[in-house]
Amino acid sequence: MILGVYWYFKFPEDLYQFKYFQFYPGHGGHIDNLAELKATVEVQNPDSVVTKLEKLVSEFSTAFLYIGINENQILISINDYHLFDFYFQMAADIEKVLITENAILVDPKNPFLKKTERILRNNRDGKFETIQHKFIQIVGSEFKKNNAENLSIRVDCNLPLANKNIFIESVKNRYQEEHLDVFYYHYTEFGNHCNLILFFTNGRQTKNSVQFVNINSFGSKIRKLSQEYAASFGHFRGFENYPLHGPVIELMTDEEYILKQEIKKT
Repeated sequence: MILGVYWYFKFPEDLYQFKYFQFYPGHGGHIDNLAELKATVEVQNPDSVVTKLEKLVSEFSTAFLYIGINENQILISINDYHLFDFYFQMAADIEKVLITENAILVDPKNPFLKKTERILRNNRDGKFETIQHKFIQIVGSEFKKNNAENLSIRVDCNLPLANKNIFIESVKNRYQEEHLDVFYYHYTEFGNHCNLILFFTNGRQTKNSVQFVNINSFGSKIRKLSQEYAASFGHFRGFENYPLHGPVIELMTDEEYILKQEIKKT
């Protein structure tokens, strides 16, 4: 699974500019549509364009590209619930191909009736996982810099206060083995006990640095540490002891895309 900075509801303002592609946001809720980068163009040699796009897609460790063809017109679509940086970089690379092919932009309002289609995929280093650990939540975020959101692992737990610091340190040491670069948490302490909300994620996922996280391997390590330090999943004693203190940062990258408020660093 890929975690980290992505775009869905809004375009990454000030980061990317396109001549051919237009951004169509996701809406969530009952509509639940994919966010999309889409371009419809007219070219002299569609076969040449498709061949170049096949080569381009193979250069990405993970990619999805839909191509609809109607004679000299081509519709190109990149869509997902999480448009990471590498998707926008792929669109930028596609635009370079279209420019060399002297592509002419077609009004996206015009109806497009495909005669043939191609779906290009590449997923060399990652695969879909069914999450086996019920204590793992996959969560989004509020908007950050450049309209970014962040996809993270969230774990709620509670444990004896005496074990808190060594538990956090052990988690930090173990989780770096799982291709994760960001770890921060919220906490509350009461009596000799504490409640924690742990967040794990990554920064921006670019073409040459996509990080694939094995969620179940990570979850197994968290479960083992919970047993070692007497931690239970979920929170103890209700909402009055909800973890509101923090965030406390243990590891961080691309901070302005992850957190935007004043923070306490350890």
